[in-house]
Amino acid sequence: NFDGSSTGQAEGSNSDIYLKPVAIYNDPFMLGKNKLVMCETYKYNKEPTASNKRFKCEETMKAATEQHPWFGLEQEYTLLDRDGWPFGWPKGGFPHPQGPYYCGVGASQALGRDIEEAHYKACLYAGVNISGTNAEVMPAQWEYQVGPCEGIDAADQLWLSRYLLLRIAEEFGIQVSFNPKPIPGDWNGAGCHCNFSTQTMREPNGIEAIDEAITQLKARHKTHISVYGRNNELRLTGRHETANINQFNAGIANRGASVRIPRQVGEEKCGYLEDRRPASNCDPYAVTDIIVRTVCLGEKDSDTLNYSTRKAVTDKE
Repeated sequence: NFDGSSTGQAEGSNSDIYLKPVAIYNDPFMLGKNKLVMCETYKYNKEPTASNKRFKCEETMKAATEQHPWFGLEQEYTLLDRDGWPFGWPKGGFPHPQGPYYCGVGASQALGRDIEEAHYKACLYAGVNISGTNAEVMPAQWEYQVGPCEGIDAADQLWLSRYLLLRIAEEFGIQVSFNPKPIPGDWNGAGCHCNFSTQTMREPNGIEAIDEAITQLKARHKTHISVYGRNNELRLTGRHETANINQFNAGIANRGASVRIPRQVGEEKCGYLEDRRPASNCDPYAVTDIIVRTVCLGEKDSDTLNYSTRKAVTDKE
């Protein structure tokens, strides 16, 4: 257990929070036989803490096991100096406009590659299924991809990869921001695009299942947005490769859509979809959980409402 009152998870008079080990990784800092162990947190009464979204997510993934849900999570982040200004930007000023930075190379384009490379290697050593990385559209902004992973592993590995990123940046004296809109104005925001598929989608003519999933996602747009990250409205404006937060649209190779169907998926009629709505600061357990509940388990907002109403009545009784 640990002191939950120091983390805002408990009162000082009843402070101890239980730790439940759920995933283990190689430790890229201590090396050797040392391990990093990720844990769920539980209150004194053995109920999950408010921040423990994993508990519910794991239940959902077990219910959908036969559909083999796969995820690929694209984590964008911004590197900041200790003063909070983007790393490598002129102090009190701005670099050249966006254009040469995406997948860029050079001292004035790729700001912080040493950090990104060190993080990539740390993830590989730890056992995270990291599958790619690139410099993003805004200078000092980067992205890495975790997956494909099945079920709960996707969120577990993304969560661990974030921890590794913060530790690596710490050694460089640099901060990491997961703010979905770190710099106002004509600069790209930061997201955590969620690529998703079921076994049916990956099989021949899986495009039919993909189209059906998009219809299901559209019907619950507001519900999904509510768990897709804080301050996401600052990013989802309809500009800078986003769809407007108040609208839902989908299209092949359309990066201004809520859900994008990759071009090769449209051609091959099977594969996966990309939900572009989650913010960079989203909880991956909440995101993967609701996608599976909507697409695989057929949950509708009326189901959630009825459940909430029934629970309120039960609690009152």
